[in-house]
Amino acid sequence: MAPLKRLALMARWHGCPDSARPLVLLRRCMSTSTWEEYWDASSPSKASEKKAPSRGKERLASVLDAIHERKLPPELRGRPNAVRSETDIVNVMEQRIWQSMEEGQFENLPGKGKPLNLNSNPHADPAEDTLFRILSKNGCAPEWVELNKEIRTKIAEWRTGLRKAWRSRLSETASEWQQETEVLKKQMRTINDMVFRYNLIVPFGRQMFGLSWEKELLRLEQ
Repeated sequence: MAPLKRLALMARWHGCPDSARPLVLLRRCMSTSTWEEYWDASSPSKASEKKAPSRGKERLASVLDAIHERKLPPELRGRPNAVRSETDIVNVMEQRIWQSMEEGQFENLPGKGKPLNLNSNPHADPAEDTLFRILSKNGCAPEWVELNKEIRTKIAEWRTGLRKAWRSRLSETASEWQQETEVLKKQMRTINDMVFRYNLIVPFGRQMFGLSWEKELLRLEQ
């Protein structure tokens, strides 16, 4: 509807005379809230302000979709409505490997038949790799490696003591079994503290679980 016709209809609706069509008289005839609603709806700038955020969100979503699309292998691109998972990417990698093997691309590679050079790790941080090589040459190991050995030794000794106490619990009094369990629980807390410290310094993916008194007893009962 044209703006002038809308003004005329609004003026009649709010009781203004037909001769009083100017915008000023219309403003006098309408309440403040009605005027604000009408002005917001008829103003092009207000309408564009409401549409601007939605357009911005749509553009941002399209940019993010494009970025994620570029990260995918070419075999999985161009399917916007398809649900992609890690399994799809693994399948594509396996297909590429098998295709390369059939084409003989893994034949006559440099170093074929020779032992691998494990003096350096190309996937490790250069600073850490240098530090590990220095430690290895001096017969030392990283702290988390030594701590891992110590934890495993203590766990084996602790479980041996728990098995002995479990087998002899029937011939002991309740107080003696209680004393042994208190000692074993204290040792378990010490081991779990070592495990907690180990998990803080170990590389990602090599964390280990601590001991649980209930789970250890269930293992003995089985």
